[in-house]
Amino acid sequence: MQTPMLKYSFLVYYKEYADFLTELRELGLLHVVEKQGVSLDEALLEKSMRYKKLLKEFEAQLDKREAAKASGKTGEEIISGYEAVKAERESLQHELATLQKEVEKLQPWGDMNAETMHKLNEASLYVHLYKCPLRELQKSWSETYQLLEVNQVGSTLYFAVISTEAQLAIEAERVQLSAKSMSQLQSEMQATETALTANEQTRIDYIQANTNNLREAYHQLMQELNLQKVMLNTEAAAESRVMLLEGWCPQDVQAQLDAFLETQSVYFETAEPTAEERVPVKLKNNAFGKLYEFIGELYDLPNYHEIDLTPFFAPFFLLFFGICLGDAGYGLLVIAAALIFRKKVADYIKPIMNLLIWLGASTVLMGIVSGTFMGINLFDVDMPWLNTMKAYMLDSNKLFYTSLIIGVVQIIFGMVVKAIGLGIRYGFAAALSTWGWLSLLVGVGGSYVLTEVAHVISPALAQILYYIFGGIGVLFVFILNNIKRNPLINIGAGLWDSYNMATGLLGDVLSYIRLFALSISGAVMGLVFNDLAINISSGLPVVVAQLVMLLILLFGHGLNIFMSAIGAFVHPMRLTFVEFYKNAGFEGGGRKYKPFANYVEEKKIL
Repeated sequence: MQTPMLKYSFLVYYKEYADFLTELRELGLLHVVEKQGVSLDEALLEKSMRYKKLLKEFEAQLDKREAAKASGKTGEEIISGYEAVKAERESLQHELATLQKEVEKLQPWGDMNAETMHKLNEASLYVHLYKCPLRELQKSWSETYQLLEVNQVGSTLYFAVISTEAQLAIEAERVQLSAKSMSQLQSEMQATETALTANEQTRIDYIQANTNNLREAYHQLMQELNLQKVMLNTEAAAESRVMLLEGWCPQDVQAQLDAFLETQSVYFETAEPTAEERVPVKLKNNAFGKLYEFIGELYDLPNYHEIDLTPFFAPFFLLFFGICLGDAGYGLLVIAAALIFRKKVADYIKPIMNLLIWLGASTVLMGIVSGTFMGINLFDVDMPWLNTMKAYMLDSNKLFYTSLIIGVVQIIFGMVVKAIGLGIRYGFAAALSTWGWLSLLVGVGGSYVLTEVAHVISPALAQILYYIFGGIGVLFVFILNNIKRNPLINIGAGLWDSYNMATGLLGDVLSYIRLFALSISGAVMGLVFNDLAINISSGLPVVVAQLVMLLILLFGHGLNIFMSAIGAFVHPMRLTFVEFYKNAGFEGGGRKYKPFANYVEEKKIL
């Protein structure tokens, strides 16, 4: 359902406008009408994005630590200070990487004394360092020069040549070592690592000290952006001495807004929304329907002028999830997990846990109906109390046809919703074509089922019903589908509509086979893991067998629950947003009601 809206138009003296907006923001009831072509200050938007990004990083790093009280710094000072800490960290990391490379380069040579080598060079006695593959070492080098093999790493030989010549004719890779010794490099590495540890602690302390202040700065910036948005959507009149503002207010809080306006020296008018206006949407459902609102928002919000489909798809989504997951044991696990986590999660996540409890209960019920408990086929279990229930269970054949029947029911229900919605918006005549199809599908089709399948009514009565419902259907679909149009054009439109209905309706109904397929696949996978656990553990010692069986069951059923739960959530959404929404005439394109108010960070469920 949707909350009815009223449009408010205000005329405010320009000197009083700022105070009026401040108090209006405190009230937090008016959704300001946004005009075309209005754009916010790009510098402020960029600034808000930087604040938001850094605040997100701060809150992620803060973890469970408690943030300190506000530090008194501005947002820019906090960002500048944090960037300085990060710059120091990057410099230390670069320095450490350089030292590590020098150590790796020096490692094959040991702790060589660079100072001694320098003194030898000054005495015209040069130490040349080389490395080459062992197979490329030439015998002539050791015959010509004083060659000393220092180390061998894999197939690479490291050697030194001591000579009075500054340049040698040795075709091997010359190695230039750091002027520092291994011990000096390792000492500097240790000092750098210590500095990095201190820098990390400085960073954590900085985050803890400044998170609240950054959050406050971000909120103030968002307040400024919201105010700027309102100012940009304000129209100056009477030589800029009067400010004109328009907005939407839900009728359930209209009394509060009117009471506030009575205290202001403001002229205002109210009006009902017209069919052409884009009115913000505020959904209003009962406790059960409210749990499913976020699912509908994953696709789109209804526009203000159409029916909110949330309370109509909610029972079907609940049923579909239960069929797809289809294991009573899995349903109990879902309920248990939801009850446990419900006590630990944030308040805005609690509706998800409540929804999971409902979905788990549906899974338990449908798992019993389809005869599956933790992968065990209940049809094969011989228990007296269970045998009495088997008459009400659905085997695979019955489940297949049940899925199709449920699809037909939801599609027909969607068409009824569409007809009622069209009648409310445009009058009964606008819905005649839809009522005609319902007469053909439900009237004629229902009469056939009651006669040929259920044998409830006689063929003679069925013949009369065929003429009545068929005649109404043909009249509404082919003649009266648009009473303002030429009947010949209506006949052509009816034929085209018949083609679309014949091809589309069959495909829509067949889409519901996925309910059967997901239920069966999950049950089969559970059964396979049960058999695998029994077969692999057989013949092993009792303790080992029990351990192996437990591991296979935990892994197998855990994987099956995860994969099946994803399918049980995604595919019912697909049936809702494609088959049901299409047949219910969903248009969408609604904008969420967001009143001009003091900024509060919105916590989204998904």
